[in-house]
Amino acid sequence: MQEATTEIGNGQDPERAALLALHAERESLERRLTLARQQRLYLSDPDAIAAAQAEERELLQHLDRLLTRIRAAEYRSRPGGRSW
Repeated sequence: MQEATTEIGNGQDPERAALLALHAERESLERRLTLARQQRLYLSDPDAIAAAQAEERELLQHLDRLLTRIRAAEYRSRPGGRSW
């Protein structure tokens, strides 16, 4: 009898690994977003504030796209989930 290599939690499931990588990217983005937000709020140089605001806007857009990818990956991993 062969053992299944895609059991939950054994680290061999490529879909789970991809989902974990997406969550790691999300965490990194959230940290960068927090830094940009703090710079926007607490810096005194108007040019630096504008740069932080632009970076914050860009990071929010990237985070929105990433969260959409995470939701799609989580949906596909459910029993009966389909890819579209």
